[in-house]
Amino acid sequence: MGSIAVCPGSFDPITYGHLDIIRRGAKVFDQVYVVVLNNSAKNPLFSVEERINLIKEATKEIPNVMVDEFSGLLVDYAKNVNATAILRGLRAVSDFEYEMQITSMNRYLNDHVETFFIMTNNQYSFLSSSMVKEAAKYNGNISGLVPAVVERELKKKYNGEQ
Repeated sequence: MGSIAVCPGSFDPITYGHLDIIRRGAKVFDQVYVVVLNNSAKNPLFSVEERINLIKEATKEIPNVMVDEFSGLLVDYAKNVNATAILRGLRAVSDFEYEMQITSMNRYLNDHVETFFIMTNNQYSFLSSSMVKEAAKYNGNISGLVPAVVERELKKKYNGEQ
């Protein structure tokens, strides 16, 4: 059995910043599960199924990436797929405190799973899904921020809503 990591997130939608973390993680781990968080507290633009399809399309060239969804505790999901690692991206120091709290709780719940932080490539350090959605909503150019399939789907969503 090889090394397995879980890369969790809401991915609403997936951006080049997310893909940077996923690609780099896929070079280190034998298998990476990109898992869409089904969080009822958030009000996502894309359904879980839509997000999964966008991630599958965006990662189809990375053979050791699997795409799935989960609700509940991430450490339980990790245990179910025999993962020993959680991959998290850090954009800035401001992400660190929040991520440290999550990591500490996950470690308390399951000390067999380690969290690995990957610093986001500088060109994506400002990038977030919410910023992309805001720019897309007002017809801003997002082509360098998300894969073409995501850009098309965002345009469909917002052109249908306006």
